[in-house]
Amino acid sequence: MADDTRLRAEVRTSFGKGAARKIRAAHKIPAVIYGHGTDPKHITLPGHETSLIIRKANALLDLEVDGSSQLVLVKDVQKDPVSQTIEHIDLVVIRRGERVTVDVPVHLEGEPAPGTVVALDASSLSLETEATHIPERLVVDVTGLEDGTHILAGSIALPPGATLASDPELLVAAVSLAAATVAEEDEAAAESAE
Repeated sequence: MADDTRLRAEVRTSFGKGAARKIRAAHKIPAVIYGHGTDPKHITLPGHETSLIIRKANALLDLEVDGSSQLVLVKDVQKDPVSQTIEHIDLVVIRRGERVTVDVPVHLEGEPAPGTVVALDASSLSLETEATHIPERLVVDVTGLEDGTHILAGSIALPPGATLASDPELLVAAVSLAAATVAEEDEAAAESAE
């Protein structure tokens, strides 16, 4: 876990829309910590630092709350639909060594065979992995793949210690002829028929 994930959080005593607006006006983010049978704890996080950390999917934070350390996983981020400012964050308590199920983004790398394109059907896959070793993304190499190639979830290499929670038969990506190539082949076929 990177050192930059350590944040100092303040316990909140005021709640409601008005209190949340005041927190956001002070460039902070209201949040709640829950899980493992604990009572929900309402906190305030530093706005800028938190925004930078949670850009990464499945961000893990080491919070300092009331002088004690608390390891949490970002469960949900609510954003304003227009301004995209963060309105609230839900955090789940995590214990070191605990396994969690998370959605990990799929990233395509490389170029398929000439005249073909790759369609990404599943932008993320569910994995069960240790909470402190969540991969940032799953890389799928499509270099040189031919028309008609299908990449299924079960065929993607997973990081050590991770297991696939998604259906292994889930179509992740498919390689097909580019529309321009199909049009050229149709023209050539029409000309040869004449």
